[in-house]
Amino acid sequence: MTTRILAAGDHFVLNDLLTGAVAKEVTDRSVSFTELTLPWPVVPFGRVAEVDEASGTEDELIEALQGVEICITQMAPLTEKVLKACPKLKLFCISRGGPVNANLEAATRHGVAVTSAPGRNAAATAEHTLGMMLAAMRRIPQTNADLSAGTWRGDYYMYENVGPELEGSTVGLVGYGAIGSRVARMLQGFGATVLVHDPYVTEDALTGQAEKVEFDELLARSNVITLHARVTPETTGMIGAEQIAALQPGSIIVNCARGALLDYDALCDALDSGHLFGAAFDVFPEEPIPAASRLLTTPNIVMTPHLAGASKATANKAAQIVAADVRRYLNGEPLANCANPEALMPARTA
Repeated sequence: MTTRILAAGDHFVLNDLLTGAVAKEVTDRSVSFTELTLPWPVVPFGRVAEVDEASGTEDELIEALQGVEICITQMAPLTEKVLKACPKLKLFCISRGGPVNANLEAATRHGVAVTSAPGRNAAATAEHTLGMMLAAMRRIPQTNADLSAGTWRGDYYMYENVGPELEGSTVGLVGYGAIGSRVARMLQGFGATVLVHDPYVTEDALTGQAEKVEFDELLARSNVITLHARVTPETTGMIGAEQIAALQPGSIIVNCARGALLDYDALCDALDSGHLFGAAFDVFPEEPIPAASRLLTTPNIVMTPHLAGASKATANKAAQIVAADVRRYLNGEPLANCANPEALMPARTA
């Protein structure tokens, strides 16, 4: 019997990567592929019905899923409407760190297991974080822009304008998961002292490369703060005016995690006042950035358009991780990265 699989890729995690990874993993079973190409990142992701950060429409996905048992995707919206219209669907594999574009409660009711690809972009995001940190500390984008415009500015070499070094600095990491732990390891090579605030990490897990401290101590001691926490009710807005004021004068804030962790208006105030030396962001409270945003006019900010995890290796790892769970599903094995394993239990009601 042939299992039908829909590859709903996009312009980053390509259909060829998804189907190729599954073909390598599944060699002892008959599978057939159909394909749907979603418009992300040419068209920004957004909310689709009740799910966030999705690409494409419910109707086009429903049409493509007819008769399909497995869907492998990055951005397709798994909504109540889609689930009701696609009764043959049993496995929905999302090739990103978490299943944000899936209605897990509805998927469980309809007996559809949802998997993701945790850690797929950890190396890329950690490397990007270090690059953003260095760019903000040494004002690399600003000096490049001046030179590209034909202006040689010697005043960048004046004592009050030059930035710090990573060697000898104290860098505070808020969050110590797959990305934060990699950043800590890289910072050791630069000769930085690394502090960590993460209520879920133990001293043993730090393996001697960082010191676990309370949040207030991290703010008081750090020259650089870099955010690697997930967004929860407790972490939303965790860096605001009060926390920024507690930082040492001339500090730097880096955020390649999620925009909701940081009060960007308070940060712009601190840059305008000179309390902060600089900041670097890959994520924002609203994406794309609105034309009237202060982030576009406040000095000493380095920005990239939410692409910290964008590398060819990330796309390939994402495809490989979901393909491995497709193999496990077809072989009747436990899924490695399932967000709702109860969906595959024998007794269930749709």
